[in-house]
Amino acid sequence: MADSAAILFTITRGGVVPVVRLADLSSAVDLARALLAGGVTAVELTMTSPGALDALPLLLEHLAEFGRGEAALGMGSVLNAEMAEAAIERGAQFIVAPMLDLPTVAACVRRNVPVMPGALTPTEIQTAWTAGASVVKVFPASAVGPSYFKDLLAPLPHLKLMPTGGVDLSNAADFIRSGAVAVGAGSSLVDKKVIADADWTELTRRAAEFVQTVQNARSAK
Repeated sequence: MADSAAILFTITRGGVVPVVRLADLSSAVDLARALLAGGVTAVELTMTSPGALDALPLLLEHLAEFGRGEAALGMGSVLNAEMAEAAIERGAQFIVAPMLDLPTVAACVRRNVPVMPGALTPTEIQTAWTAGASVVKVFPASAVGPSYFKDLLAPLPHLKLMPTGGVDLSNAADFIRSGAVAVGAGSSLVDKKVIADADWTELTRRAAEFVQTVQNARSAK
């Protein structure tokens, strides 16, 4: 596995982390392939999706981009260190959590795997960063909005922040312009109907639109 810094660079290069939370991951390979075709450089499965651990080695086997360092494969909804260790053992290249659990952060730091714990208040966010977070997932971002990021980064410019929860094409650029290093996109990108219809062309189009929105916002900063 590449080192933590290289994986983090890959994740933030595309700037969009699709959150794949589905009841059925049987089409995980086609789904991930479609996202990567749209320019996404990270894919986050979630522990709440049945079979997510088994999907990790399958994706690594069928999509060479993850092995070549062109994209990173992660596991989200990780609640404790045991879940993090299980995901890493199956091939997860980064870990995402909905909240701050210090043993989980420590386990990932020990394994040199990027970890993105969830936090909301300034104290939680700084605590996560001090503990070794690679990026702090500000969740739910819909509760605070893009201006919150600018306010946080004024006194705490060292932080790397990623909004998740309520991020869509209408606000992704605002989050980036306010200082986010990437955005986490759930149903606004990984639409369940699109997946159910196996409309991979549409999923690629949506991914490309998200990535372009982020890149344009970065250029305008």
